[in-house]
Amino acid sequence: MGLFDAFKKKEEVLEPVNASDNDIVALADGKLIDVTTVSDPMFAEKMMGESIAFTYDKDKVTICSPANGTLGVVFPTGHAFGVTMKDGTELLVHIGIDTVNSKGDGFKVLGKKQGDNVKAGDPVVEVDIKKLSKKYDMPVMLIVTNTDEHPVTFIEPCTVTRGQKVNQ
Repeated sequence: MGLFDAFKKKEEVLEPVNASDNDIVALADGKLIDVTTVSDPMFAEKMMGESIAFTYDKDKVTICSPANGTLGVVFPTGHAFGVTMKDGTELLVHIGIDTVNSKGDGFKVLGKKQGDNVKAGDPVVEVDIKKLSKKYDMPVMLIVTNTDEHPVTFIEPCTVTRGQKVNQ
């Protein structure tokens, strides 16, 4: 170990998640909350599909893939991404309310791009919650955008750990 090794920023190492192709999992360690309590009616009224939301009390959070599948979209701003599961279930992860207006400031896409295969628990976006929460409400919504074809039931609000199954 060199003299300055102790001062280097330690990268967070995320252990692989063991999830089946039908599992939808928590995006990070935090609280699963009732989406009807978020401040944006588009999400609170589930206009885009069956949804849940998460809150995080860390300064920075790595948001991970909620399922095994393919990244259908990764917004260049980092505020949202979509995963299509092998059975065709489409999941949208939207980080914060109106955060598209940050134009990417406070988000870091972690080398993933549209069309990439992902596993549940794979890191996708690093979010500076502390910075963004000064200007934006920061729940993270998980939406099933094609609920009619792929009905999903989520667990009740509770404390969750990254990779914990959240669908029933």
